[in-house]
Amino acid sequence: MQQTLTSQRRRSLLLAASASLAAPLAAHAQTGGDDIVIGGSIPMTGVFAFAGVGINLAIGDYVKMVNDAGGIKGRKLRYVPEDTGYKVDVSVAAYKKLTSQNKIHLYYGDSTGFAKTINPELDRSGATLMAGASFATELNDPKKYPNQFLVGPDYTEMFGILLKHIAKEKPGAKVAFVYSDSEFGRDPIEASEALAKKLGLTVPVKLMTPAGSVDVSTEVIKLRRAAPDYTIFHGYILAPIPEFITQGQQMGMTSKWMGTFWTMDSSTVMKMGPAGDGFMGVMPYRYYYDTSVPSPTLDRIRKLRPEYQSTAYMQGYLAAMLFVESAKRCLDAGKPLNGPNLKAALNSLKDFDTGGLIGVPITIRGNSIPVGRVYKADMKAQKMVPASDWIAL
Repeated sequence: MQQTLTSQRRRSLLLAASASLAAPLAAHAQTGGDDIVIGGSIPMTGVFAFAGVGINLAIGDYVKMVNDAGGIKGRKLRYVPEDTGYKVDVSVAAYKKLTSQNKIHLYYGDSTGFAKTINPELDRSGATLMAGASFATELNDPKKYPNQFLVGPDYTEMFGILLKHIAKEKPGAKVAFVYSDSEFGRDPIEASEALAKKLGLTVPVKLMTPAGSVDVSTEVIKLRRAAPDYTIFHGYILAPIPEFITQGQQMGMTSKWMGTFWTMDSSTVMKMGPAGDGFMGVMPYRYYYDTSVPSPTLDRIRKLRPEYQSTAYMQGYLAAMLFVESAKRCLDAGKPLNGPNLKAALNSLKDFDTGGLIGVPITIRGNSIPVGRVYKADMKAQKMVPASDWIAL
């Protein structure tokens, strides 16, 4: 019981700190007034807390930065987050609570499940533009999800970026897909197999495992038999990727190993140890420590946060940047801040400069930002280093 109370107190303090960071003058406001309000279902606890903590910090940082510079056309931003523990029912309750207490213009959601569940309410109210942690391909449909967007490429587009890189590096390569038995895992598989064939690649094997499986010896034997040049993992954070790589290497496999966004945080990849040297994956943003070219945005983040910030932080920071840019464009055009107007403003972004957070200017046509780069693990340097140019689909 004492432990539960301590945990609840810690959670409350974390969220209170972020809210006070975001808007110290309006932390207790209920109606919002002229504030532009960003709500958030943020998984500060639970299985996705490793990402939620970074996302929460980034949104609070960006809000504070904009407010310190005078806000948007004289209006202050206010960030009101709630911890969800990465549970859809808790996230829905948080959304209902926050929207009943505030006029929410912009909202950050914690999961695909929440994004799908809350979509009818977003469409009904027409008040809010939403982004979030999900890159689900299904959400990349402006007709079905007109008031939502993804803060990067969807999962199928992530595979597309990896496959384009493979086709350029080794034409005709054999590519294995290893994915979790989950909606997340299965998402890009079918469409990506078709794309691989279109690019002249072959997919000799597709292996599905339980999400956190440890015993993968049977699957590794099947993988070795297929002898792929590349193996793409999807639908996992870490386990069972290191087990696959270690056992595969012990059996003499020469495959190159790859992952998608939620595996690609530097701290996650470094946990793979020596077996992870050369591990590659797709990343829509630059890493915190990337100083290869000037980036005013990363300079600002590094000045504010001298310690390493995760890829989840970068995702949250870009979400807040795009929220603010959409609101600014609405206000500049004299239009009310509502879901359709904010989404139209977002879709007006053409060759938008993120200050180097993404290495090329971005254009948002639909619900995603189909841009990324392949990075590779350098275990000696303990860093992810570029393995490709920026690839736009």
